[in-house]
Amino acid sequence: MEPLPDDIEPPILHGSLRPREEKVAPAKLAASQYVIALVLLVLLTGLWRLQVLGASSYKVLAEANRVRKVPILAPRGRLFDREGRLLVDNYSSVTCFLLREQLRDEDLSMIASGLNLSAEQLQYTLHHFQYAPKYQPIPLKQDITPDEQAFIEAHRNELPELETLEEQRRLYPRDGFASHLIGYVGEISEGDLNQPKYAFYEPGDVVGKSGVEESYDGLLRGVDGSRDMVVNSHGREVGRLGEELAQPGKDLRLTIDLDLQTSAEKAMDGKNGALVAMDPHTGEILAMVSRPNYDPNQFAVRLSRAYWSGIVNDPNHPLLNKSIQAQLAPGSTFKVIMTFAGLQEHAAQDLRVVCNGGASFYGHFFGCDRHHGSVDIHNALPYSCDTYYYTLANRLGIDVIARYGHAVGIGEKTGVDLPNEAAGIMPSPQWKMNAQHDKWYAGETISVGIGQGAVQASPLQLARALGGIASGGYFVRPHVVLQRELAPDARETVKESFPGSGSRQVDMAPDTWQLITDAMAKVTQGGGTAAEAHLEGVDFTGKTGTADVVSGRKKGTADKSTLPNAWFVGMTPRRNPDIVVAVLWEHGYWGYNSAKVAAQVINAYVGKQRRHAGNVRLEQASAPPATNEPASPSAPNGKAEGSPTAKAASGKPSEHTAG
Repeated sequence: MEPLPDDIEPPILHGSLRPREEKVAPAKLAASQYVIALVLLVLLTGLWRLQVLGASSYKVLAEANRVRKVPILAPRGRLFDREGRLLVDNYSSVTCFLLREQLRDEDLSMIASGLNLSAEQLQYTLHHFQYAPKYQPIPLKQDITPDEQAFIEAHRNELPELETLEEQRRLYPRDGFASHLIGYVGEISEGDLNQPKYAFYEPGDVVGKSGVEESYDGLLRGVDGSRDMVVNSHGREVGRLGEELAQPGKDLRLTIDLDLQTSAEKAMDGKNGALVAMDPHTGEILAMVSRPNYDPNQFAVRLSRAYWSGIVNDPNHPLLNKSIQAQLAPGSTFKVIMTFAGLQEHAAQDLRVVCNGGASFYGHFFGCDRHHGSVDIHNALPYSCDTYYYTLANRLGIDVIARYGHAVGIGEKTGVDLPNEAAGIMPSPQWKMNAQHDKWYAGETISVGIGQGAVQASPLQLARALGGIASGGYFVRPHVVLQRELAPDARETVKESFPGSGSRQVDMAPDTWQLITDAMAKVTQGGGTAAEAHLEGVDFTGKTGTADVVSGRKKGTADKSTLPNAWFVGMTPRRNPDIVVAVLWEHGYWGYNSAKVAAQVINAYVGKQRRHAGNVRLEQASAPPATNEPASPSAPNGKAEGSPTAKAASGKPSEHTAG
């Protein structure tokens, strides 16, 4: 066969294809190589971080899969009275905890049923701790019963997420004894966690909620410990690695005297109001009662809705510590402060009035309980003559009255180491402009002169004020925990946490001191407004006060809420007293009713002092019998302020008070 010419291509045979070579662009090849190198670098870096840098942290996590940290809760410090007698203790209790790492949704109904919880309670608890770390056990139910403990033990395999822990729980005195002073504890709330002072607390922590429990929570709560438990893949304990012991809270000695507190509780039984007894030399609170009270043991475990609803809806406010939070007109007890101001300003020494049942000022008649006749500074306090103090208030003026009121602590917190103390009100033109955006009218000064109008004070404020006047002008900071047993930094923290007027010395002329204390001594003697509270053989002095409530006094009505509040502040001895007692009996009618309550506490105090002095058992002074019904002027032997037979004057204005 002859070869084909050069210009003719050979035929392409079917089935034999010649491959076509394709070349990759150098730029694309280089880019691909860089991408592959970068991916390898990222992978190697991540592997290095996991195996080298993160080795310690992942080792901890791996260890956590087999080691569980179980908390050891620190017992709270106990509370004792001033003589070392136990008031508040702890008792062993079992709490059920939930391990959320092992929680299965299908177990919730069985858990709720076995622990006698509603589905809503269980869901609320889970929601409350939703932001807590998953590994942290959460308290599911406190103080579980033996039946509930048996349920947990019987279902260990089915419910590995349930665990029990023994802890110490608060045990308070029965019947609400000293409940407002001691306070109570409870689980920290979400609102508490948002406050700066609870910055280092966690959900589920038990903290003080009121009283000493709240004020000294940092000392009482101690430091929790922990126990490292080895667990298997099912979460069951198979061994222990070690433990860090809990540090118990500090025991505290209170200033109250158990015997005196018992006497005060008994004296206030069945009444609404408050009683506070204090040592004016040191400021130590010897007894404190507020009525009605509550049972703090109800708060030691999960509080029932029924009990909480009952106390918060009670119109008499059981949770209110009326010794430091009641803000009411002090009535004629304020006349002691008026006497102090009048004598110091030389406005009362030569003041003499003729009381014909009242007097007119600025076009308004202000009534008095009786016609006292001629009254001067020597009998104004024993008679509790309103007409005299109306006139004295008009002579002094509101600015001077307010200055002396603030000097003795009215309108200021005392600085007592209890939470939520009220400051009260000492009115003045500046106060009224700031509070009511209105000017002061001269007629308002007249009411202030007898402790009415806008004047408001607590029993503790009055105890400190009148006790300080009887002590020659020395006013102390009240406290309920023995400060000498606290470390210096703890004492300083208390002062910073509870600001107030504190301790101070106010100038007082010796003649002023003697005249006032002698006049208060006449109050509890024949012809005085508290003669029925007289204690034979005891230098028992004081001042009564009967302050109308806002609704006004309605004669012949059975509605006790319209009766006046009965006040009394008493002490022994008359000068430099060792004890001062302030009593507020809400709607107790006349001030001498509260004087008889205070006399029981004074009598108990004097009797104990005499026994401690080594005297033979003396016949105790006859204290007036305790009653739960306020005596009225129509009752047998009922005596109104300043007279055995005096009755309220008709047409008396609502701002009137009787001594």
